[in-house]
Amino acid sequence: MMEWFQELSSFQKTYWIITGISTLIFIIVLISTFVGADADDVGDVDAEIDADTGAGFQFFTLKNLVAFFTIFGWSGISSIDAGNSKPLTIIISLLCGLVMMAVMAAMFYYISKLTSSGTLKMKNALNSIGEVYLTVGAKRSKIGKVQVKVQGALRELEALTDYDEDLTQGNVIKVIEVTNNGILIIEPQK
Repeated sequence: MMEWFQELSSFQKTYWIITGISTLIFIIVLISTFVGADADDVGDVDAEIDADTGAGFQFFTLKNLVAFFTIFGWSGISSIDAGNSKPLTIIISLLCGLVMMAVMAAMFYYISKLTSSGTLKMKNALNSIGEVYLTVGAKRSKIGKVQVKVQGALRELEALTDYDEDLTQGNVIKVIEVTNNGILIIEPQK
């Protein structure tokens, strides 16, 4: 193995060293991701392009840099083996590495957009049909509870009504308004 490495030109040695180190780090990051560790556990040095505190488009992250150097190295070795010149090999390596970084950054960006905050937005309850769970007093005399489907989940929420009679358990209702403090204003459905 050492004889083979000694026979390589310094240009080839440089590519093999970059490839070996980055592939080893890539494998470690890949294994740690599969066993549940995250890059935070291995010393994440992420920096966002626009210094935004949200989950923005992160181009310069540890994972992206490891992917860049891994693809840079392997595409360079392949280019050398194909007989390309040094300048062409460097250009091909850089382009392949940058494309890989862009693909990974875009992938993580769009994956982060798939997560939901879990915050219940009461305005999403407007016009929902539900059922009285605990009696709601007539003319806003007593806060009751209703079950309505909001943001894809059945929720038990506080409610008031302007209706002339109490709305008792089992009455079908419609949400017509949401107060500033998150109480539903309901009316019976007939």
